[in-house]
Formats: sequence, structure tokens, C-alpha cells
Amino acid sequence: MASPSLTRRDLLRRCAAAGGLGLLGSAMKTASSLTPARDVADHLLLGVADRDQGMAWFEKLTGVKPVVGGSHPGRGTRNALVSLGGRQYLELIAPDPAQNSSTFFMDLRTLKEPRLVTWAAATKDAETSAARARQAGLAVTGPADGSRVRPDGKVLRWRSLDLPHTAGPGDIEVVPFLIEWAAGSVHPSQDSPGGCALRTLELEHPDPARVVHTLEAAGIEATVGKAPLARLRATIATPKGDVQLT
Repeated sequence: MASPSLTRRDLLRRCAAAGGLGLLGSAMKTASSLTPARDVADHLLLGVADRDQGMAWFEKLTGVKPVVGGSHPGRGTRNALVSLGGRQYLELIAPDPAQNSSTFFMDLRTLKEPRLVTWAAATKDAETSAARARQAGLAVTGPADGSRVRPDGKVLRWRSLDLPHTAGPGDIEVVPFLIEWAAGSVHPSQDSPGGCALRTLELEHPDPARVVHTLEAAGIEATVGKAPLARLRATIATPKGDVQLT
């Protein structure tokens, strides 16, 4: 049996039943300003316990070899990258053995196999996105400045905005953080190995309504399936055919 889920249509029906045409009209107006999760995704974070092993695993699975990205100073992580076409990419994120501590929301060293652990949604204006989310009642953190030095010495800069988390300890975080890339920073999708594309992005969570509310406050529309544990599932087109990452 398919897992129950909440969609925009479900919410519109509930609004109509609860408050008549006034609430329904308001909900429809709000819906027009939402962007589907698949389209607003900036990048997916595939957690791996070891970066080099994760790169080899991904190349064997897809036929595309990720490129080393760099380290995140103060966060305890480092990465490798694959373009997903357009302005979207996949980030293999792993512990950085050169750093003694980590501020990442989960301990990547405990992963037994690669897993999608969270994702980032693109925004053109982090300040405006923060104001919108706060107006909707969300306690957001940021925007905060971030940077990473590439192997060629060039510095990438961005601003990120954290939305309220919905994961339990060690769980997958299906609510994204928002990212605004600095002018002049080359988007990682533009110079990372190509050949892959994001086809679908699906979300599951024990409390779909909570996730839907948080996403909508950030301008994102998504169908969220109900499941015992939070999970992300992405279908990626690759030279070896479509593969599913979870």
C-alpha cells in the first residue's frame, strides 16, 4: 500500500472544508508563489564516511567520477562534486580528517553506506527569504556567510539560511537550508563533471504536515509522504541509466 502523503491539493481541500471560499482563495494565491522542490534544489548532500571511498562508489554506480571540491573550515567536513546540469549539483560530503571537530548536524563517520542526508534550496536573496520565513512564524537562523577554498586556490562564497529542523538525532533532514551564491563565485554545477541530471526529488517524514508548512514558508512546494523515519529519495539520470539515491 502506498504511503499517505500531503499535497497542495490536500491542503486546499482542508482549507475549503474548514473555512469556505475565503480560505481556499487565500491558499490558491499562496500556491502560485511556490516553486517545486525538484526545481528549486541547488544541491543534494550525499553523506559518506570516507570521501575517497565515496567517490569510487559513485563512479562505479554511475560512470561519472566526482571531482574533489575542498574543505569547509570550522565545519569538520570536506567534499567532492558532480554536476546535475543547469544550476544543480550533487555534493558528496564526508568527515575531514584534518579537522578535530565538526559542526555538521550528524556524525558522518557512522554511515555504513552513502545516504542522502539533506539538501539545499536556491535563493536569489537570503535576506528576503529570511524575512518571508519569519513572517510565516518560522524561527530561522541566519543568513550566515560561508566559504570554501577550491584546490585551485579560488574561494567560493555564499550565504546560507537555516530553517527549523524536523529530524531527530542522527536522522535525515528533509527540510533544506537555503543558499545564495555570491556574485562572482562560479556555481559548482558549472565546472564539476557532467553526465548526470536530477529527475525527481521525494521527501518522507513522520509528520508530513509540519514539513509542508515549513517548506511553504520558504516558498517551496513538495509532496511529503508519511513514513516512520525521515527519508530523501532522488532519481538521477546517469550514463549507466537512472539510479536512485536514498
